[in-house]
Amino acid sequence: MKKVLSIALVSTMALTAIAATSHTAQAAVSLDSNHVQVEAGDTYKSIAAANGITIAELEQANGREVGGFDLIFPGETVTLPGATATTATTDTQQAATSQATTPQASVEETSYQAPTQTQDTQSTQATTQSAQTTPSATQQTASTTTSAASNTTTNTNTTSTTGTSQGTFKISFYDPSVLGSNMGYGGVAANLSVFPKGTQLKITLSDGTVLYRTVNDTGTFAYSNPNQLDVAMPNNQIPSYGVTTASVEVI
Repeated sequence: MKKVLSIALVSTMALTAIAATSHTAQAAVSLDSNHVQVEAGDTYKSIAAANGITIAELEQANGREVGGFDLIFPGETVTLPGATATTATTDTQQAATSQATTPQASVEETSYQAPTQTQDTQSTQATTQSAQTTPSATQQTASTTTSAASNTTTNTNTTSTTGTSQGTFKISFYDPSVLGSNMGYGGVAANLSVFPKGTQLKITLSDGTVLYRTVNDTGTFAYSNPNQLDVAMPNNQIPSYGVTTASVEVI
């Protein structure tokens, strides 16, 4: 008889505990798509299950130790993993926008030189018209033509700078900003025993493109490959072929 009464008492206590739990536990209240508010009886396990994520993902999104003891209180706000993903996406878009702006500035700076050439052409035409009017103007035109020819020769020499040939090198490319470097795009990584830092190089690629770079860096690859150069260049300007050869001159 006592055994039967004991079993009945234990069953009654278990049912009471289950009923109390079912009345206490409530689903966490959703504040928005990325946050919920803790209600009495909530746990990280119940919140994760209700939102289709793992406990580990929920812990990481809230800066908690994965697998640790997650103590939460009613009224507390819990962040869902979607909020972290949104922030990362925004940062990535801002970085892409910053990289895309740099090449545009370079294009605008280059196109700015065009009016100067137009003015020189107009000045030459005006001198020619004046030369047809008087003999003295003809002499002035001859002097102007000689001076213009001298300036043209000087400009050509500046543009087509030649130096001491160093032979043919293997060329690869990299974007310093992607590696977290602020050295810019005017440099090239090289074996410093071949080209010391500060050496100015003229690099003529196999497709005829001419690049001017200053040695400002070295790397593991350059140390073990003295006949290779790694040219700094924005990712969106790096040639699709990736690796090529070039004739190199020291200027």
